[in-house]
Amino acid sequence: MKIDSSNKPAATPSTPSAAGRARAGNTGGAAPVSSQTSISNASTEATLSGVQNVESVLASTPVVNAARVAEIKQAISEGRFQINPERIADGLLQSVRDMLASNR
Repeated sequence: MKIDSSNKPAATPSTPSAAGRARAGNTGGAAPVSSQTSISNASTEATLSGVQNVESVLASTPVVNAARVAEIKQAISEGRFQINPERIADGLLQSVRDMLASNR
C-alpha cells in the first residue's frame, strides 16, 4: 500500500442538489403551516398572557402581612401572646395530609 504524502484537502460532504432534494421530498423551503400550529400558537399566547397576569398580581401582593407581624411583636413584648401547641400540631398534620394527597 502506498501512502500519498500530498496535502490535498479532505473531501467535505456537500449539500444535496435541488434535484436530490426534490427526490427526497424536501424542497428546501419552510414547512407548510397547519391549522394545528396556529391553534397551538394561540393557546401558547393565551397561556403566556395568563402567566403574566398571575405574575403581576403576585408581584403586587406583599409576602408578609406587616400589620399582623407588628401586632404579634407588640403582644410578645407586652406578654399577651399565648402559644397553643394543639393548634400548631393540628396545622402541621393538616399540611402533611395536604402534601400527601397532592402527590397521589
